[in-house]
Amino acid sequence: MQLSKWVSLFIFSTVLTTAPTFSHAAVLTAAAENTAIRVQESLTQRNQVFQAGPGIAVTETEAGRVQGFIKNGVYSYYGIPYAEAPRRFEAARPVTPWQGVRMATQVGPISPQAQGNFPNGEWGEPGRSFTMDNNCLNLNVWTPNPKDGKKRPVMVWLHGGGFEAGSSLESPAYDGANLSRRGDVVVVSVNHRLNLVGHFNLETYGPQYKDSANIGMVDLVDALKWVKRNIASFGGDPQNVTIFGESGGGAKVLTLMAAPSAKGLFQKGIVESGAVETMGPYVMSKEQSEKVTNLTLKELGITKDNLESLQTIPYETLVAASNKALKTVGAEYKVPQALGTGYGLSWEPVVDGDFLPTNPVTETGFAEAGRNVPLLIGTNLTEWTGFQEIVNAADRQYDNKNTWSDAEVDKRLKEAYGNKADAIVSEFLKAYPNKKKADALYIDTMIRQPILKIMRRKANQGGAPVYAYLFSWESPLMGGTYMSYHTAEIPFVFHNVDRMLSRTGGSEEAHILEDRMSDAWIHFARYGTPQTDKLPQWDAYTKESGATMIFDNTIRLARHHDEALLKLLDPNYTY
Repeated sequence: MQLSKWVSLFIFSTVLTTAPTFSHAAVLTAAAENTAIRVQESLTQRNQVFQAGPGIAVTETEAGRVQGFIKNGVYSYYGIPYAEAPRRFEAARPVTPWQGVRMATQVGPISPQAQGNFPNGEWGEPGRSFTMDNNCLNLNVWTPNPKDGKKRPVMVWLHGGGFEAGSSLESPAYDGANLSRRGDVVVVSVNHRLNLVGHFNLETYGPQYKDSANIGMVDLVDALKWVKRNIASFGGDPQNVTIFGESGGGAKVLTLMAAPSAKGLFQKGIVESGAVETMGPYVMSKEQSEKVTNLTLKELGITKDNLESLQTIPYETLVAASNKALKTVGAEYKVPQALGTGYGLSWEPVVDGDFLPTNPVTETGFAEAGRNVPLLIGTNLTEWTGFQEIVNAADRQYDNKNTWSDAEVDKRLKEAYGNKADAIVSEFLKAYPNKKKADALYIDTMIRQPILKIMRRKANQGGAPVYAYLFSWESPLMGGTYMSYHTAEIPFVFHNVDRMLSRTGGSEEAHILEDRMSDAWIHFARYGTPQTDKLPQWDAYTKESGATMIFDNTIRLARHHDEALLKLLDPNYTY
């Protein structure tokens, strides 16, 4: 009421000033009518920002109706079950149908894992905490409109964290609303079983455990089957599905590209920094997984006679026993840890000859199931090489590559590369002419080399095209200590630069780059090519062309730009 009075007085004084020929009564009538119109417009605008209530954002799934909400024009649905997994290590069953309308406004439970806060709160942002449960088979959907009859491209996000941790919404960067709005696409993100509960190989202990070594990946196949059957009710096209993921999510994309049971459930794949040498191109062998199982059961005192106790043993007890087994078997087979030093296996898919007939990368090429799937794939320039700077950013903001003298830079380069230092710097500056000498201290090879191997083997397969990228944009925050860290590209892909200001800074350059990257990912999902009219000509990657789009404040297509550099850094690596 007070607002209406204020608006009426404002309009009244304006009308008196600008229309002195009106009668007093006419002015009051006009003011009342205009006020009513403006108040109604205000209410309408507010409803467009957020809408929730009876009949709003309700759509159908095969198990029953779900109700979400509308925020800034995007329909959002959280925690929709795509299957049910009441028992550990066993295949999920179909969702039990429900009556009436199920609320889909809360994030569903996530897989049991080591910790539940992602990440610890900083910069005024609290950590995210989630309920954990073996029955974590749920997904989230963002769509511009579920009911307008359109068939939009579908982009299914697979979260990172290796095959051991993480969840569909652990980071604000994963929110799909802006990507959905920007590209007129349907975005889906998925929770599934991880670590021990997703990859404990009990195959020889009974038919109910047939796929236990890969049950977390079978969950993802179930999710994609749900998408195929249900996504039309959310405005999506079930015949135009792209799976995309970063780090462990990218490795999941590669695994699904190698899995015959997933063939036809998606049409395109995007891998962002999704491999280290022992995870991504290659995964665990059946022999290794069986040894891990047998050692774990021995540690727990479990035999076939009391196997049912695996369903009730505390998760933490299972983890403690299996961690010992992973370490022991990793040392026996001399498997380098994915991160860190020494030997040790990590939970990951298993080449069991059934769900996964081969590794994604084979001795002669790429898994046959992925032959006709176009692939967009790439890495970040510094990935993990600046990790210590990020961890110690409070101190390193004053003492880093941007503050060192030329003499200090030369000293560090000599310590890092010995008599190769000058040659490496020379090749680095040829590869990245917008960088400076000190940046050569932070070149990633741990992820870059396996990703190059994957793209070359896939391109040589002679099937669908491969498009390569490299992300070299550096965050300006904390004195530049973050650089182009592992996961740095995700806010740009999701058009969420403003949701990750404590990492991106939100500069004009960052916003331009997010437009370019997000649009490229969207175009790839829609058409199978990342080329847009705002980018340089983006040729497919081949062994001969080496075509790679480099994303930075200046975007350019390079050819074999870091081949000589990587040869200097690791002359014995085989692609």
